[in-house]
Amino acid sequence: MRIARLLTGALVGAAATLGAAATLTAVAGPAFAAGDDQQKAPTEAGTSFRTAKEVAQGQRATADASTGDYLYWSFPADAGQRPTVKATVKLPDSAAGPSGATWRVDVYDGLRRRQACMYGTQSRAAAPDATSVELSCTLRTVRAWAEPWANDPLPGTYYVRLTAVDLSPADQGLPVSVAVEAASKEIGGPAAVDGSLAAPLVPGATGATGSQALATGEPDNGWSSGWWSDRWVWTAAGGVLAALAGIGGYALTRGTGRPSRVPPGM
Repeated sequence: MRIARLLTGALVGAAATLGAAATLTAVAGPAFAAGDDQQKAPTEAGTSFRTAKEVAQGQRATADASTGDYLYWSFPADAGQRPTVKATVKLPDSAAGPSGATWRVDVYDGLRRRQACMYGTQSRAAAPDATSVELSCTLRTVRAWAEPWANDPLPGTYYVRLTAVDLSPADQGLPVSVAVEAASKEIGGPAAVDGSLAAPLVPGATGATGSQALATGEPDNGWSSGWWSDRWVWTAAGGVLAALAGIGGYALTRGTGRPSRVPPGM
C-alpha cells in the first residue's frame, strides 16, 4: 500500500507539472494583443528607418502613398517568435496595366540587417488585370542569442520596407493604398538557446539634445530576452518521471520474504 501511495503521488506530481507547461508558456510568452490599441494603428507610413511608424503585432497599419515611395514601419519581436509580415497594395487603374511594376516587401532587424524570408511571396509583379498585390514574408525564429558573425534574427525592433520597383515613368507617383500587418507564431523550447542578449536591439537616439528614441515599442509583457523556455517545464517533468521510475524499480527488485537462516557454525 505504501508503494502504491508513492506511485500515485508521483504520477499526480508529473501530471501537474506537464499540465502547467501550456499555462506557463502562455503566460511567459510575450503577448502582442491588439485590443484597444487596434484603434491606434498607424494610418501613415514613414519614409526612412528613422521615421518608421511603430505598429504592434496584430495591428493592421494602413497608409495612402504614391508608387515609387519607400514606406517604412517597425514592430517588436522577442525570442522564440517566428514573425510573419503581410502586405496588401491596392493598385490604381493605370498601374494595373502592362507597366511591369513589381512590389516588394523587405524586413530588417534592429541593426538594419536585411533578414531572409523562410517562405512567402516577398515580391510580385502586378498582373495586367490585377487590382491589388498580396505579399508576405515569414522570418526565421528569433533567437535569444547568436554568435557575433551570425546573421540570426535577434530580439528587438524589426523594420518593414514596402516599395515598387521597375516602374515606368508614366506610373511614377500614382496613388496607392497599402496595408501591413505583422504577427508571430510562438515556437518555444525547440528554438531556445543557452544565452541571451544584455538588451534587445532597439535603436535609439543618443544625441546631446536627448531626442526621442527611434523605436520604443516592446511586447505587452516586456522583453523576455530568452530567460524563459518551456524546456524548463519538460526538464522538471523528466526529473519527476525519473524519480517515479526509480521508485517503481525499487519496488520490483527488493525482496519480500524474510532473510534465509544462517547455517550453524558460520
